[in-house]
Order: sequence, then structure tokens, then C-alpha cells
Amino acid sequence: MEKEWDIIEVLRHSRHDWLNKLQLIKGNLDLNRIDRVKEVITEIVVEAQHETKLSNLGLPQFASLLFTANWESHSFQLEYEVFEDSEYIKINDFKLTEWTKSLFTGLNQAIEAFQENHLSITIEPQSDGIRFFFDFRGIINNKELIEKFLSGSQEVTVKEFTESEFALEVFMPAVK
Repeated sequence: MEKEWDIIEVLRHSRHDWLNKLQLIKGNLDLNRIDRVKEVITEIVVEAQHETKLSNLGLPQFASLLFTANWESHSFQLEYEVFEDSEYIKINDFKLTEWTKSLFTGLNQAIEAFQENHLSITIEPQSDGIRFFFDFRGIINNKELIEKFLSGSQEVTVKEFTESEFALEVFMPAVK
């Protein structure tokens, strides 16, 4: 299920996203909804700032996974946020990326498709590693599948888990 993105595909999807944003601005300008235009522009700026921070973490595989996640056929919409710019902290990019891919796969199998399912990832660099918070809101049909996946992950602390949401904390220590 893993897709290799070539530069043409990345540019095509990125251009499509930008055209959608420009159309949203233009449509609201045509309706003279200036306050909404300002909100959309603010959302675009915040999103670009988080993309920059994610790019600067030195985690190219993980960043690529997050950048392209909403272009793939997941049953959830992904959002992410990176707290504060920090000094470069080296963690195991491969291990984090593979774990996150496995989470995405399990989540796709455990949730109801075509519903409003949202996964939010908050990334908090710290002096001794990076802490990740995975928050899901939606419809979980197979809670046992996710529980089984989580039981094999030592790095994970489950903060909350119901049929409609979960909150996980994952700490990846700095690699020396």
C-alpha cells in the first residue's frame, strides 16, 4: 500500500491544493466576505509555518509521510502542528516513520470509512528527544485491532481510548 511519490506527482498535488486555496479566497472575495478571506489567509500562513518547522526537524521520511498523507486514500484527514522551533535533535527517523505508517494502516482498518475521521499529530521537540501526541476523533469500528497494535509499542502511552476517540503520547529519545 506504500506509494513512492515522484516529483511530478508531488508538484501536481501541491498545485491542486494551492489552486483550491486560491479559489476559496477568490470565492469569498466575490461574495465580499473579507473577514473570511483574512481567516483563510491566516490558516494558510499557519499551515506553511508548521510545514517549515516539520521540514526543519531533520526527519525527511516522517515529514514526507505527513506531507503526502492527505493525498492518499486514508479514511481519515490528517492535521499536524509543530511546537516551537528548536535546535536540531536527532531521533530515529526510520523507526518513527515505520511506526506511524503502521498506525495509519491499522487506523484505516479499524475506523468507519466515509465519515468525519480526523487524526491530529502534535510534535513537541524537547532537549532529550521529541514527544508526539496522536489525537483521533471519529468512528472506531474495531477497537481491538488498535489495542493489539498499541500493545506491541513500548514507546506509547495511551491517554484516552473510546469508540470515538483516542489520545496517544509517543516519546522518541535523541540518538547520540
